[in-house]
Amino acid sequence: MEHNPFAASYKTLPENLPIFPLEGVLLMPFGRLPLNIFEPRYMQMVEDALKGDRLIGMIQPKNKDELYNVGCVGKIVEFSETEDGRYLITLQGLSRFAVGSELQVETPYRQVRADWSGYKSDIERQKCLGVDRERLCGLLSAYFEKEDMSCDFTKFDDAADGKLITCLAMVCPFEPAEKQALLEKNCCVERAQLFMDMLEIAVRSGSNSQIDAKPH
Repeated sequence: MEHNPFAASYKTLPENLPIFPLEGVLLMPFGRLPLNIFEPRYMQMVEDALKGDRLIGMIQPKNKDELYNVGCVGKIVEFSETEDGRYLITLQGLSRFAVGSELQVETPYRQVRADWSGYKSDIERQKCLGVDRERLCGLLSAYFEKEDMSCDFTKFDDAADGKLITCLAMVCPFEPAEKQALLEKNCCVERAQLFMDMLEIAVRSGSNSQIDAKPH
């Protein structure tokens, strides 16, 4: 069983949430996401979050104005400032949320009313998945070769199944819609199956293009 040490009580999750729309970037419960913050509006968002509950919602945009309906909230667990004034932060994924509505706000960054009702299980202990490691490593080896990526697969040996699939889903350069499908799967077992199906399709059909992530 795996427990998220940074997870707050479900009842303490906020109704209103600042969001960072970033295409092709995935944060999932139990995952860790490093971010380089340099735009003034998002630097302000980080500063405001640090004064409060340290929570920021990561969500993918469909286009300049429209968001996907589901994102994941992360807690700032690491923060530093560079000599040239940028912020380097790490978000610890806590729980997914659905966008109830976008708020009309005076802040330079966007905010939404978050609906947490469908994701109570995200902040609870997670069971191991029983992933077929042999199949997974074979698919990953072929996929990484096509994508010209390198990885030390021996580091996977001691990782829990849930944590492993979360990490791989976040780092593999799938298309934004594919990443969104992984995020929206009902449980970690379904997510693991979809992830390996995506690897198999990519290996058979050819490599994906690297995502150029830009905030909106």
